[in-house]
Amino acid sequence: MNTKESVRDIDLLRTWCLSSSLNFTRFFFKVRNKRKFVVGDHHRKVCSLLDDVLSGKVKKAIINIAPRYSKTELAVKNFIAMGLAVNPRAKFIHLSYSEDLALDNSNDIQNILLEPEYQRLFSAKATSTNSKKWYTKEGGGLYAVSSSGQVTGFGAGLVDEEQEQINVEEFTPILCEGFGGAIIIDDPIKPDDALSPVIRNKVNAKFDSTIRNRVNSRNTPIVIIMQRVHEEDLCGFLELQEPGEWTILSLPCIQINEDGEEFALWEFKHTLEELRRLREINSYVFDTQYMQDPKPLQGLMYEQGFKDYSIIPACIKTRKAYIDTADEGKDFLCAIVYDETEHANYIIDVLYTQKPMEYTEPRTAELLTKYRVVDAIIESNNGGKGFARAVESQCRLMGNNDTRIQWFHQSKNKLERIFTSSAAVQNLCFMPVGWERLLPDFYRSLKFYRKIGKNEHDDGPDALTGTVEYRQLKKPTKPIRKETYGFF
Repeated sequence: MNTKESVRDIDLLRTWCLSSSLNFTRFFFKVRNKRKFVVGDHHRKVCSLLDDVLSGKVKKAIINIAPRYSKTELAVKNFIAMGLAVNPRAKFIHLSYSEDLALDNSNDIQNILLEPEYQRLFSAKATSTNSKKWYTKEGGGLYAVSSSGQVTGFGAGLVDEEQEQINVEEFTPILCEGFGGAIIIDDPIKPDDALSPVIRNKVNAKFDSTIRNRVNSRNTPIVIIMQRVHEEDLCGFLELQEPGEWTILSLPCIQINEDGEEFALWEFKHTLEELRRLREINSYVFDTQYMQDPKPLQGLMYEQGFKDYSIIPACIKTRKAYIDTADEGKDFLCAIVYDETEHANYIIDVLYTQKPMEYTEPRTAELLTKYRVVDAIIESNNGGKGFARAVESQCRLMGNNDTRIQWFHQSKNKLERIFTSSAAVQNLCFMPVGWERLLPDFYRSLKFYRKIGKNEHDDGPDALTGTVEYRQLKKPTKPIRKETYGFF
């Protein structure tokens, strides 16, 4: 082969590798492992999304897939190596639940860059063997750390001024022009830790307060690739906090064809029979990690869910409020404003907060006044009577002389009330369309409330149960003093 033909062949191979992340992975997997990369349909779907990230079409991507289905090979090792091939100045941050795993991945990426074939095709080369933080000679690089570790002195992506100055080589497909790096998160929490609300909340808060801010530009993409491990893991947290902002690719191991028949996502890894056996062994783990459909370890209290509404039917209705004050410092005040009709309760608004009385008293009065509540009933347990008097006083100061405020002592067992009324609550309470976004904390308090086991908070279910109990009462035949309003 002459020199001219050799250069042409190199250019063609380079262009082919950069035409898609799947091509890049297949080529360098074979170079490194001396065997072919076995391609499944899920690999094509994952790489299609990664290509959209490279092209700038997608800025926030979540990929949910089972363990040992090549997710790290595709979305971490080869994606970062390809990103540096596209632009040697690209900067990446890579996080995983285990720092050792993050450092191993970093080391594997360095090894890809050191491969003679990579050096023959691309210019990027690591200038050190430090697995935690390393740079290319052009100024790009990688910072690898655990998802709970410190990310300091390094940002992902290029600042806007740098991005405008990128000189894209002639051979680089237009697909990747302008790419400057990314944050890549691979399994931010391990399954064993997922059942701990403390650890889950710590990981989610870390992403919210620190990780998402380690970008050098608003154009820097974030890719999260993980098996689902809990309904409130990072994916569940982001779906609730930022609905519609993330492009989500969920890949259950058991797929359903057009005829409604089950088939395996990747028979090379698991046949349908093997998957069914895994489901029989532990349905919770299977549904969560293999089907990407996490459910509580114990059954949900409100499994049926709640119906929503956009318009309240024209009928006789009374605007009411049911208020459960916070019993302890960590509890929530829950004030539910709703329209009671002959057939259902239509939830209008909810104040659900852990803030102190100095905030909740005037805020509750504002809520009752804003919505022209006719009847407001407040549980008087643990300071509720004083709270009710303060709210009533502030309502009058606001010129609200119409809301009738009553309080009572709740003597029945809270958990028993919630459990026995759960069916009626689901049948009789209608939520406003989009309530998961309008009332996110209240939504979570109901959606993830379990029948069995310890729940972190029960204030939302408690107050919602009260709205149903209250509507079922018959009006007393004799006047009842507020202090002894004993209809429960």
